[in-house]
Amino acid sequence: MISQREIAEKLGISRSSVAVHITNLMKKGYILGRGYIVKESPYITIVGGANVDIIGLPYKKLRMKDSNPGKATISLGGVGRNIGENLSRLGVDTRFITVLGNDIYGKLMIEEGMKIGLDMSESLILQDKKTSNYIAILDEMGDMNLAISSMDIFEEMNISFIQQKKELIENSTLCIVDTNIPIEVLKHMVSNFNVDFFLDTVSTTKAEKVKNIIGYFHTIKPNKLEAEILSGMEIVEKQDLKKVANYFIDMGVERVFITLGDKGVYYLDRQGEIYMKSAKVSIINATGAGDAFMAGLAYSYLNELDIESTLKFSIGASIITLENENTINPNISVENIEKRIKELKL
Repeated sequence: MISQREIAEKLGISRSSVAVHITNLMKKGYILGRGYIVKESPYITIVGGANVDIIGLPYKKLRMKDSNPGKATISLGGVGRNIGENLSRLGVDTRFITVLGNDIYGKLMIEEGMKIGLDMSESLILQDKKTSNYIAILDEMGDMNLAISSMDIFEEMNISFIQQKKELIENSTLCIVDTNIPIEVLKHMVSNFNVDFFLDTVSTTKAEKVKNIIGYFHTIKPNKLEAEILSGMEIVEKQDLKKVANYFIDMGVERVFITLGDKGVYYLDRQGEIYMKSAKVSIINATGAGDAFMAGLAYSYLNELDIESTLKFSIGASIITLENENTINPNISVENIEKRIKELKL
């Protein structure tokens, strides 16, 4: 509760200089409010989707228009939530903002979030709506063959609601957003909130809605198809990757990661490019690999890793996820990722 004049006397500088320094520290988020409340530790915010995942995996080759023997699992998912759980399991203080129904699944999500340290207390809870759900049918290789998502509840998130979260979001090291939330909310956030935004495009269909605001994002990680839709250019050969990535850089994006499945990742920023191959691994479930990769990018940025280390860590996170039957590997950790990177000689 020390006054600015007392600080000035102790430091031997003018009171006006102290005021300037304090104002700058508040703008950067190091001081949170009057009485000079200092931010205790860095955290990441996520604004995105949370839903119930129902996943079907056939025992043999998938036969269309027929009943396939296999197994079905029910789990909690959604791109934003999956990224958040991965980050929490990596030891990152994570605040997740989403829309939930006041039903059994919505309550379960909050309870499970508390168990793993994922803070969902700032989410919008609606009394008369159902928590969203996602049904996916995988093929015998574990790749998604067909899916239906029921996510109308996210349209209830509006500008008035997200504006109330501005201080929380701006004081975070970075904010991850996914394309499950309404475009008007996304536009408002990226054009009015002062924070580095990381974009998860989710799918080719949902990627289209951010086409006109792509330049506002600090970091994007589309896959090949999503990159083609966002840029309006086809990727056929290796040089096309650089052309498409340059398009995003020219639009204002700081960092572009184009994921290429088992072929690896192409990266570009204004300093240069890196193409990093992945390792050959046995895929059990590919559903959550992209979410783990984004969590890896966010973790690396928070911990100020260089780009090569960032790519290795993010690919390592996705591989650990691919090798597990769950959308999120419950054993994901910094130690296990680093161990897998060494084993695969990434």
